Amino acid sequence: MNKFALGAVASTLTFAFAIEAAATEWNVSVWGKRRAFTEHVEKLAELVSEKTNGEFTMNISYGGLSKNRENLDGISIGAFEMAQFCAGYHRDKNRVVTVLELPFLGVENLAQEVAVSKAVYAHPAAAEEMEQWNAKLLMTSPMPQYNLVGTGDPRATLADFEGMRVRATGGIGNAFKAVGGVPTSVTATEAYQAMESGVVDTVAFAQHAHLSFGTINQADWWTANLNPGTVNCPVVANIDAYEDLSDAHREALDSSIDEALDHYLANYGELLKKWDSVLEEKGVAKVEIDEAVLAEFRATAADPIRDAWIKDMEAQGLPGQELYDLVVKTLADAKSGS
Repeated sequence: MNKFALGAVASTLTFAFAIEAAATEWNVSVWGKRRAFTEHVEKLAELVSEKTNGEFTMNISYGGLSKNRENLDGISIGAFEMAQFCAGYHRDKNRVVTVLELPFLGVENLAQEVAVSKAVYAHPAAAEEMEQWNAKLLMTSPMPQYNLVGTGDPRATLADFEGMRVRATGGIGNAFKAVGGVPTSVTATEAYQAMESGVVDTVAFAQHAHLSFGTINQADWWTANLNPGTVNCPVVANIDAYEDLSDAHREALDSSIDEALDHYLANYGELLKKWDSVLEEKGVAKVEIDEAVLAEFRATAADPIRDAWIKDMEAQGLPGQELYDLVVKTLADAKSGS
């Protein structure tokens, strides 16, 4: 083989090794099964792969890498590069974002939920707290207001909530506790069994989760307008993995986040359109709570829980009042279109 041929072979091998070295593969830990709640993660993986011609890929694992309560711990030790978790699973580890789980904030739709989440995630206190877990906040998993499914007679008054065993986490759990309920924070994947075995009487979920985890199949009724709040479930990346990305791969990831969220919102919107037909198909009664009951619920739960949260955060050296005010202002701006 002449020196020109040898040179060509060497160049080809060098190019091949460069391509191989440039490839990035991330493992992503979520749970359950693919559903509306994970569509932005799926879309993000799709967009990143497209933008990098397959050089940056994400392997999304539904429960194969970690338990859902342990995803943040897995991120902190670099067991995987990206994960989804819910603040209510470990409130002590992600105190800042729990402002988004306060009951009766007044969020009316998913776009507003995205707006307030983005504002809080961008606050220095949120980034600083997540750095303790080697985690970078990428995007939220916006969910509608939670509502209850239950068995037996509908719970339509505050007196009905007295002693009610409810699967509810975070601020929603605190809201039910304030009116005499007994919240339990079993994970989403445990909710069906808890309902089936009678450990809980009711389950508070967003619509997709009632479908995905089967609680709707146990239900006799669903509260259409209780709307006590929702949970906040960030998607995070391991900071070291994020910083190790090439400039091109990091740009592909960063530029895909809003696209992935837009896809999520459109997909969830289709699910919400079909919700009434799902209830009818499964024989689940729609319960409309009287406005006077809702007002009483808000008065009993919202103000005291908010004030206690702010006081607790400030005592821990976190800007509780500032974070709450940020949510209120961002929500007002979102509602006014400014």
